[in-house]
Amino acid sequence: MSNSKKTAWEKVQLARQAERPKALDYINTIFDNFIELHGDRNFGDDKAIVGGIAELDGMPVTVIGEQKGKNAKENIERNFGMPNPEGYRKALRLMKQAEKFNRPIITFIDTPGAYPGMGAEERGQGEAIARNILEMSDLKVPIICVVIGEGSSGGALAIAVGDKIAMLENAVYSILSPEGFASILYKDSSKAKEAAEDMKLTAEDLKKFNIIDDIIKEPENGAQEDFEKVSTDLKKYIVTNIKQLRKLDKNELINKRYKKFRNM
Repeated sequence: MSNSKKTAWEKVQLARQAERPKALDYINTIFDNFIELHGDRNFGDDKAIVGGIAELDGMPVTVIGEQKGKNAKENIERNFGMPNPEGYRKALRLMKQAEKFNRPIITFIDTPGAYPGMGAEERGQGEAIARNILEMSDLKVPIICVVIGEGSSGGALAIAVGDKIAMLENAVYSILSPEGFASILYKDSSKAKEAAEDMKLTAEDLKKFNIIDDIIKEPENGAQEDFEKVSTDLKKYIVTNIKQLRKLDKNELINKRYKKFRNM
């Protein structure tokens, strides 16, 4: 399962592969009896974020994921995995529901960033992301976040405030895309390869800096090469950590989460 040494840019390319398993692939494989819930009770249903209730080894949980498509038609339907404000508000609605019924929360992060369109801005994109970060920091249930592909910008952070943060080995997690970083810092988007190295966005780098807690191994050329093994390992990781986190008193859980992010 171990990767030979890859450059940061090679990992960016792997994270963006069209055939790479998406959030729903993991949700439907790891969990049982998934029931998708829709809408933010305010504006509409954003298909770039999926979420609902499911069972994990018989335990009720809430699962939420950023969903890309695997072809052009699916990507258009899912807005290329770029959520609008109503997507983040849907996610928050489901997380508050999870807290009410004492269900652990598992999130799957895979987005090039929140959608930057005018309509999204008009409907409060920045506020929706900030609200999620604020609310997640104070939820009284265990939260496990997994970066399965691209984890870019506030679009990723909006569902990534967890007690445990894991990354798949070829996933990337960063403040923005390498192309965006290069165009801002170097005034040249063609320097994306160089930017990827400078950004320290690989799982290995982020583990070193204590930004993430754990790395889930992948086959050489991506999780799709042995999806069964990757999803089995990921399920074990989620189950083990939920069991440990459920032993904590609710105040202790929140305090540890707060300290975790303050120390980053």
